Amino acid sequence: MAKDVKVELRRKARVRRAIRERAYGRLRLSVFRSSKQIYAQIIDDEKGVTLVAASSIEKENRAGLKTGANVEAAKLVGKLLAERAQAKGVKQVIFDRGAYMYHGRVKALAEGAREGGLQF
Repeated sequence: MAKDVKVELRRKARVRRAIRERAYGRLRLSVFRSSKQIYAQIIDDEKGVTLVAASSIEKENRAGLKTGANVEAAKLVGKLLAERAQAKGVKQVIFDRGAYMYHGRVKALAEGAREGGLQF
């Protein structure tokens, strides 16, 4: 168990390091995926502030979704996040998948955000 956590933390750190090198001052779209929900937020690392957030656990999302742990929910969260980001004037971000593979729900969230108008 502890070994798995260390591997995940190393992978996450490796991805973050690569993002930091290529960010050029852009905001970071960070994804967290649990077994039952998916969460995303846009973070300004220079100021240390979360500008926009969206998740499948929000009340209006729970009403329309059967579960928060599928591709459909992830795509909806991505679109919602992009909509909120557009309202704040955010157009370009850099995608931070964390320790997760760019596959399934993480990929669906990214595609939903792109459909909503975010560029990365």
